[in-house]
This record gives sequence, structure tokens and C-alpha cells, in this order.
Amino acid sequence: MSEAGLSDATNSNAEVNPRPKRGVKSYVLRAGRMTAAQTRGLEEVWPRWGLSVEEGLQDLDRLFARSAHRRIVEIGFGMGASLVEQAEAHPETDFIGIEVHAPGVGKLLDEADKRGLTNLRVYRDDALEVFSRCLPEASLDAVQLFFPDPWPKKKHHKRRIVQPAFVELVRTRLKPGGVLHMATDWEAYAEFMAEVMKNAPGYRNTAEAQTSPYVSRPEFRPLTKFEARGERLGHGVWDLIFTRVA
Repeated sequence: MSEAGLSDATNSNAEVNPRPKRGVKSYVLRAGRMTAAQTRGLEEVWPRWGLSVEEGLQDLDRLFARSAHRRIVEIGFGMGASLVEQAEAHPETDFIGIEVHAPGVGKLLDEADKRGLTNLRVYRDDALEVFSRCLPEASLDAVQLFFPDPWPKKKHHKRRIVQPAFVELVRTRLKPGGVLHMATDWEAYAEFMAEVMKNAPGYRNTAEAQTSPYVSRPEFRPLTKFEARGERLGHGVWDLIFTRVA
């Protein structure tokens, strides 16, 4: 699954701070052929549910025309199956997805529309810019980052989205008690995530075991086909859930 962007600067207030300085991206845009359903999603559904960083800071109550019990952002939703499943299972919760790849955005929008979902909005932009310019401080109950690109080569580790500047920016957008939930099937990346979070101020690890930073896959995280296949092959998956405490 892809993620939706990384730069090495953060801004705490999108209204008064300048556009964030562009840094190393954590994604590479790939050209691909669009299916009829994906094209329909972008052409017919995007005008209703699509968002742009150019719109600036969002009033989330106005955006969803309600004050939802919970609000969740997922970064890098890939083809969107997991996010659509969550939005359908939890109509009382508002979801915002961020993804840079057009086929995934189109697929998610087409599927959400066919299921009649109204609690889902989508950005096709760099995640850092969305968080910096569009999401109010202390407005989110959870941020999800599932199976981001691990960039396994050491020379590419700077491209990993989980970096100190990024997790600090996420923290400012979480409510106190809100959670950052990450999952990866690369053990080395899981260890990298754990080390970054260990040194990140204002977070508490929810893992109960003192000897491990990881938690068991919670029931609310859908099991993807990709993950299920990996389990059958004996591949591991590591979940990390950290709560904002300050």
C-alpha cells in the first residue's frame, strides 16, 4: 500500500504559517491504466467527495454537515478496500482518506458511491500538506498508516514516511487521547517505527507487554487480502498504537 507524502518540515497552524517546505517524498507517482470504475470515481464522484489542499483549513463539522462521534484519517489507503469497509461498518464516524495514486482514489470513490456512503472524504495530495494546511489542530480521534512503503534499502530510509517531524505534526492534529495506529509487514520497518516513536514527545505506547512495543492486530483494523495471504505464507505483521498524551 502506498502512502501519501512526506516532507521534513512541519507547521502547526495552516492559516498563519507558510506553505510547508518541500522535502524528500515518501512516494513515487506511477503511471497506470485506469479501469472504467476508477475513471467513473474520478469523473463522477470526485466532485462530491474529493478535497484539495487549495481549499485550505477545513471546518470538519461543516464538511460532513454534522458533529461526528469520531473522526479518523487514513494515510495511503491504496485501492481503498480497508477504508471503505471501515466507513461502511461505522456510519457514526467520519473518515478522511489521503492517497496520491489516481487508480486507488478512483476505485475508492466508485466503491463508496455504490455503497451509498456519505461519511467519507478524499484528498489526492501529499499527506504533509494536508495535515499542515487543511486539518485543524486537536481535531482527530485517530490517524491510520497501514502498510506504507518500507523503502528497505538503507539509502532510501530517508523516504520513509515515519520520521520525527511527521509524527510530531500528526500529534498536533490528534485530540488528547487520540491515537496514531501504524501497521507493517516489514519487521525492520516496524523496528524503525518503534524507535522513532520511542523518542517522540507527547506519545504513550499502548502495548501492554513491557518487552515489546507491538500490539496484537485489533479487531477494528480490517484484514486485507494482502495481509491474509501473507499470514498463510507465515509472514509477520506488526501493529503499533500510540496515544497522544500532551
